[in-house]
Amino acid sequence: MVKKNIIMNEINFTEDLNQALNVLIKGGVILYPTDTIWGLGCDATNQDAVEKIFDIKKRIDSKSLIILVNGFGMLERYVKNIPPVAAEILDASDKPITIIYSGGKNLAPGVCNEDGSVGIRVCTDDFCSELITRFRKPLVSTSANFSDSPSPSVFSEIEEDIIKSADFVVQYRQSETKKNTPSSIIKVEDNGVIKIIRK
Repeated sequence: MVKKNIIMNEINFTEDLNQALNVLIKGGVILYPTDTIWGLGCDATNQDAVEKIFDIKKRIDSKSLIILVNGFGMLERYVKNIPPVAAEILDASDKPITIIYSGGKNLAPGVCNEDGSVGIRVCTDDFCSELITRFRKPLVSTSANFSDSPSPSVFSEIEEDIIKSADFVVQYRQSETKKNTPSSIIKVEDNGVIKIIRK
């Protein structure tokens, strides 16, 4: 039975990757597991796709979105300046950590804060990392809930209306029962000053 479950997970992993990739290429929205909690995602460079996310969450577009990249190389393409201390934090951290940089670039309007800053996480989760690598662009990752509602820690806690709103819902990891939490968030100024936003 264990072997059968492993095989089914591998099948779901591959099929979900292919279908999620097709939806992202077409400018759609996916509901997917990340290195933290389940999220709504889309092409972070596509304005129409980003606006769909805001509509689904009923969220005002003055609030920024976190994006995921697959490594330092991709990070450099979407941040104007990466302070040395930020690189050191990424190297040392063994847990998911989102860093807010003072200036984003090459991203859709609405992804960055009104002051131009942007929150980005280098994602090492197998599914997300592989999806981003194949897509070759960063993904929006915002909690799969309506604004001002609690963030779901497992798939079973996601509201039905949120599930129905996505163009594709990933099957992989839906049955997991381990409670997950959002990442820590810190802001790193260009001069290296660090501010903790969320532990």
